[in-house]
Amino acid sequence: MTNPPVPQKNKLQIGVLFGGRSGEHDVSLMSVQSVLEALDRDRYDIHPIGIDKSGRWIFEGDPLETLVCGDGAAENASLWPGPKQLAGIDVILPILHGTYGEDGTLQGLLDLSGIPYVGCGVLASSLAMDKAISKEVFKAHGLVQTPWAVVFRSEWQGVPENVLEHLENSLAYPMFTKPANLGSSVGISCATDRQGLRAGMDEASLFDRKIVVEQGVANAREIEISVLGNDDPIASIPGEIIPGNDFYDYNAKYIDGTSDARIPAPISEEQIATIQEMAVRAFRAVDGSGLARVDFLIDDASGEIYLNELNTMPGFTSISMYPKLWAASGMSYTALLDKLIELALERHADVSRNRTTFA
Repeated sequence: MTNPPVPQKNKLQIGVLFGGRSGEHDVSLMSVQSVLEALDRDRYDIHPIGIDKSGRWIFEGDPLETLVCGDGAAENASLWPGPKQLAGIDVILPILHGTYGEDGTLQGLLDLSGIPYVGCGVLASSLAMDKAISKEVFKAHGLVQTPWAVVFRSEWQGVPENVLEHLENSLAYPMFTKPANLGSSVGISCATDRQGLRAGMDEASLFDRKIVVEQGVANAREIEISVLGNDDPIASIPGEIIPGNDFYDYNAKYIDGTSDARIPAPISEEQIATIQEMAVRAFRAVDGSGLARVDFLIDDASGEIYLNELNTMPGFTSISMYPKLWAASGMSYTALLDKLIELALERHADVSRNRTTFA
């Protein structure tokens, strides 16, 4: 078992978590390599902590090499971190995407452990991860979205023809089928007819018990914007995604490199202001903290703006939009990480003021 980090004078001890039990495990491994390269070693001592696909935590040796080059296992891996392993860590930087990392489960563990961490807390993380629930929250806050429906896997596998008929009566093609609790476009399909819808429902149901089906936007432009802060968040300039495929799927994001981004997005000043205001409202609606990337669709014909989704731990690869948008807004990758760590400590200090006893 590894010894706790030995604090260096005037340096924060940063635990960087990556990997995880998620369909986005490999995205996390891509993100963390950029993060480890960008963290300021003059300010921080860095302690990489890997989580393999079975949920075991790897502290010793080179956890990243173990997960990337090995079989994802280590003889000294443990199912749960113990107090000794996390002793001396000042802040956890969880570069984890998807379930068991971005959905509030890890955040609850760190809250119980009393360790500050970068990003949203339990409530915001779990709300934003579940696209079916977050849509209801955004609707309650008056944020415009495209029509959608929610289908449980048990419904789809039990009476698929009834589900298809209901979806076609409720929504218009094209339709997007998504696992409710994943990101990075894992398990997402675009259907233009019943055959494609059936295939998309099958694909999404592999990843989640709950499937979100969204009505597409004709001539849609995909706009993304980054939010940063705690109680007084700010929004970056927006960027536009130009997908290399029919839509911004997993391959277009991470594999084939055919997609492009326009930063800043070539949209009107009025549209920029509207998207920035909507992004901050969405962030506050889920009680966000630290960071989020908020995605929008613009109908190129009508100019109507639709909130698509909010991601509480967006990708941090060298080509990811979240850091690129802040870089274009005047904040470097390294300065962005510094700010996120500062916000984590600020939020932890604020929460620590709460009374936990009553007499």
